Amino acid sequence: MAGATKAMRGIQGGIPRGIKGPGLFLAQFAGDDAPFNDFAAICRWAADCGYAGVQIPSWDKRLFDLDRAAASQDYCDEITGIAAQAGLAVTELSAHLQGQLVAVHPAYDEAFDGFAPPELRGRPAARQEWAVDQVGKALIASRRLGLDALATFSGALAWPYFYPWPQRPPGLIETAFAELARRWRPLLDRAEESGVDLAYEIHPGEDLHDGVSFETFLAAVGDHPRCNMLYDPSHYLLQQMDYLAHIDIYHERIRAFHVKDAEFNPDGRQGVYGGFRPWLERAGRFRSPGDGQVDFAGIFSRLTSYGFDGWAVVEWECCLKHPEDGAREGAAFVRDHIIRVTDRAFDDFAGSGADEAANRRMLGLDREGGA
Repeated sequence: MAGATKAMRGIQGGIPRGIKGPGLFLAQFAGDDAPFNDFAAICRWAADCGYAGVQIPSWDKRLFDLDRAAASQDYCDEITGIAAQAGLAVTELSAHLQGQLVAVHPAYDEAFDGFAPPELRGRPAARQEWAVDQVGKALIASRRLGLDALATFSGALAWPYFYPWPQRPPGLIETAFAELARRWRPLLDRAEESGVDLAYEIHPGEDLHDGVSFETFLAAVGDHPRCNMLYDPSHYLLQQMDYLAHIDIYHERIRAFHVKDAEFNPDGRQGVYGGFRPWLERAGRFRSPGDGQVDFAGIFSRLTSYGFDGWAVVEWECCLKHPEDGAREGAAFVRDHIIRVTDRAFDDFAGSGADEAANRRMLGLDREGGA
């Protein structure tokens, strides 16, 4: 893992690659009414909003049949063909809900049962087995679709103990991460076989919720090459983390990128924890791209400098703005932030050409008697 001192690829070591986009995560828009209840129709709508790609929620059968995708190349070709007819690419599959169910603390059993098929609710062991199978199928489907990353959650066993009161008994967190690693290691190995990275969204509520917890998990899975990140700065701003330095530290592990904005306005009554208030009343709130406090100009510059060439995918979540307005504005917002990477240095006009003899003279290396 590279630290902040590693030279940025855009400054040394060659020209950086460019970010692709804009993409749209369809999960927040899928519904029972047209055009949001059919993959072809929602693709046409997304294209009309100005998007170039879509991230598909693999659990939503109105848009995508994961079982068919894992079993049939023809079906995957059909999906990519439908997207292409609308002028779109598939950016990634998302297996967030299934990944969540790979590890669920009993305190959240009932709350997360809704992510599983009805026949598995109230049966945690069967629900987990189903979730593991689903993530495995999403890896196969990603390979068939020609994708190189799968977006997911890690699930959580330790999260109820994130605040160290009551005092945690020695070894509790270590045991939790060892078990989390035991459950995910076979899936990471399957990811390696598929040539697809698992991009865990670093997210409160998951055991992988910041850089330190990601590092803990990474160590527990033996620095597995397929253990990577989905970078969403909104979750970092709401934790009051340095989300630009995070890119410096973890850029070699960032494989997916959600463009989601947020704002944090603490006062004398509440702060990071929000006082159990609903989203509209919290000090920290998600906002439509451009309406919050996240420095996206800095993020796009930093990611581009490090050579990130994945998709910038809008994940629309906002407690104020209508989603369709947020979607249209989000496409333009991302397009305006994507940096067209230069193939030349800005001061090339002043270059004097390569001449090793001249270089040695300028350094005084060929003077009589030596430098």
